[in-house]
Amino acid sequence: MPRYSYIAVDHRHKSAKGTVTAESPYAARKHLRSKGLHPTDIREMKTAREGGGLSRVFGKSRKNQVADFTKQLATMLRAGIKLTEALGVLVGQISDPRLRNIVNDIRDRVVTGESFADTLTEYDNYFDLVYISMVRVGEVTGTLEGSLLTIANFMEKRQRIESKMITAMIYPAILICFCIGAVIFLTIKVIPVIATQIEKTGQQLPGITQLLVNISYVLTSWWLFVVIASIALIVWALRLFLRTQRGAYLRDRLMLALPIFGPLIRQRIVARFSSTLSTLLSSGLSMAESLKVVAQVTGNTIMNTAVRQARDRILSGADIATPLRDSGVIDPAIAHMVAVGEKSGELEHMLKTISENLESSSDIVIERLSAAIEPVIIVFMAFIVGVIAYATLLPILRFSAGQA
Repeated sequence: MPRYSYIAVDHRHKSAKGTVTAESPYAARKHLRSKGLHPTDIREMKTAREGGGLSRVFGKSRKNQVADFTKQLATMLRAGIKLTEALGVLVGQISDPRLRNIVNDIRDRVVTGESFADTLTEYDNYFDLVYISMVRVGEVTGTLEGSLLTIANFMEKRQRIESKMITAMIYPAILICFCIGAVIFLTIKVIPVIATQIEKTGQQLPGITQLLVNISYVLTSWWLFVVIASIALIVWALRLFLRTQRGAYLRDRLMLALPIFGPLIRQRIVARFSSTLSTLLSSGLSMAESLKVVAQVTGNTIMNTAVRQARDRILSGADIATPLRDSGVIDPAIAHMVAVGEKSGELEHMLKTISENLESSSDIVIERLSAAIEPVIIVFMAFIVGVIAYATLLPILRFSAGQA
């Protein structure tokens, strides 16, 4: 049974903290209220069993679990099963204990009369803003099962795209790790031994060999901790800077300006914007509300600004294509397609077409990049190992020539 940490207020308006064991957050709140405490914040405490490990690596990801849950819930609702009954059935089918407790809590709260969408807002690490917005529209319009099915398809499509990018980087990542491991092994184990033997003969080491000896000294002495600490400090400072508004803007601007990956990143951003907005509009959400949601999920500050400006223009009665074109993220041709779709009343269909075209184009680019990166890494790895081998053999050859 899970444990929850809580912050509550008693009848004297004094704050109280502690932990409680219960089947769900709802049961924990009910238990605290029976003791005269009114919880203001309650969170499940993570256990070591639910942490990392092989089950987390080889098991389903959080997004996959939510997508499966959503599709199953939509199927049961379409079959005529009530929401509370469907949630109760799914509680026993979810393998992940954390998600199972969340669904159990959602069911208990829906039984008491709370809105399904309102219960999801407390678990934003599982259900994002797009998910909650579409569920809310489905509840209001009476088409919850259709909204859930649309969400499930949308999530599965997004996961397929992300999986392609991750898969394309697995082989290059393995090659890079192997290269780094080989370099470290040769630098630490081989170079120092040879250098020591050569120095005993009184000969001076070649410059390239001496450089590797110095690197080996750094890697095998306390200087390594200085290097690691310096790198960690730089990374920490950089992360703090990137959390600021200016840092995020500079990061996104730099990403878009990259010579090879910049166009691919731009395509992904526009495809994400188009597919998300099309999905929200198809669910019945208004244009203004859809843009408000999209502005928070594009993942790019420049695009977020453009979407917010487009929403302001919509509220003032103007078009949305102009701020999107001025952002520099969306190509003029795509902005023109958005304008045509807006004028013809086919914006939802036009956005879906744009998303599909960009995703197909980016898939081709990813395949080509993956095919090009692999030989480049192999050649680079062979060059590095060759340099180390040359630095290793050069003093030996010189010593042999001297003896001869």
